[in-house]
Amino acid sequence: MSGHNKWSKIKNKKAVTDAAKSKIFSKMAKLISTASRQVKGDVTSPILRAAIDKAREYNMPADNIERAVKKGSGSDAEALEAITYESYGPGGSALIIETLTNNRNKAAQEVKFILSKYGLQLAAPRAASWAFSKENNEWTPNTTILVSEEDGKILENLINELEDNDEVQEVYTNAE
Repeated sequence: MSGHNKWSKIKNKKAVTDAAKSKIFSKMAKLISTASRQVKGDVTSPILRAAIDKAREYNMPADNIERAVKKGSGSDAEALEAITYESYGPGGSALIIETLTNNRNKAAQEVKFILSKYGLQLAAPRAASWAFSKENNEWTPNTTILVSEEDGKILENLINELEDNDEVQEVYTNAE
């Protein structure tokens, strides 16, 4: 009857939640270090302050935030680039995929690979962004599209898989 005790159940649940936190924290650290690089480590800057506030929403520890700020403001900081990809999803829904990467080609290939699993491909720039407006660094849909239940499940799986990728920061859609 090994493995049937309370501690093993707690350990397994903790491993799952810790993995999810780690993924979120690494995305937030990338965001903070990029903002820090842009403003040369000025913590009073609105750009860096917004990134830090977003990380605090996810309960990111203060020492992790400080490390990310120092990493971005240091002379040996890697240059991260924000890239936006567009695609059309199941049921004709528009997708905007925001990435933050130090390797443009790797990010593009990973996004293309995930989309190809669902029989989709990248669209040309501005092909899907017409359906959105950008307010406060967030994309909000101008119009929404009603998708079937089956397409909704496919879209949900696609978005989850994209967000699990380390390069992808946010995925926006206009599907209801």
